[in-house]
Amino acid sequence: MPSPLRIVVVIPCRDDAPMLEACLTALAAQIRPADAVIVVDNGSSDDSAAVARRHGAEVLTEPKVGVGPAVAAGYDRAIQDAGLVARLDADSRPHPDWLARIEAAFAGDERLDVLTGGAEFYDLARFWAYLGEHWYIGGGFVWIRIWLGVPLVFGSNFAMRSAVWERARTRVKRERGDIHDDLDLTIHLDPADCVRLDRTLRMPVSGRPFATLGGLSRRVWKVARTFAASWPDGAPRRAARPREAGWDADGEAELRTRDA
Repeated sequence: MPSPLRIVVVIPCRDDAPMLEACLTALAAQIRPADAVIVVDNGSSDDSAAVARRHGAEVLTEPKVGVGPAVAAGYDRAIQDAGLVARLDADSRPHPDWLARIEAAFAGDERLDVLTGGAEFYDLARFWAYLGEHWYIGGGFVWIRIWLGVPLVFGSNFAMRSAVWERARTRVKRERGDIHDDLDLTIHLDPADCVRLDRTLRMPVSGRPFATLGGLSRRVWKVARTFAASWPDGAPRRAARPREAGWDADGEAELRTRDA
């Protein structure tokens, strides 16, 4: 039985060796180190796998292209050894206290099942960074919460207890590489899972998908595709979220209290 606070970090990667190098360097600088790091090589033609191994990460190979299949393979492996599974993307550059804050949050609340936070874009002009942080990611937290009764679990910055993935792994559309895997996971969480959004837990990520209006539009359409793929599981169900499970059903004031 893995320790409840043993943390394994999962990182999907496809042809992103320079970004992965920076991500793993930032992970190595954590004040609370990861207990293990799993990089899922998603059919890379560059030296992403070699970069991962040089940093001491375990490398899995997932030939089916898409973040969804890649992270599902990573989570399946991680829950064999971890009480907590944390998720980054190859372009993430976590602050040094990221894992320490995750550990403290779960250690301090045994009811907590999923912890997620926001984004900050390190390579965008101010205008595009604002749109990405506040309109796309920030808007996703708000609108998904209104629709589902729970904030979006942001794929570049979250952690979950292994039991959460045990429950969700057969529900998610793990074979779909053309949908948002994090939204799909959010849709397929158990109604009793306690999810907390901490807006101060911010993750530096690349703004490449938001660098153009076309890139932003494609990601928005991918949201619609994700809901279509999961229907009717993604139907509105706010009323079904029990307050005692931590879904913040009474509105924004309670949400701010939990986020503090």
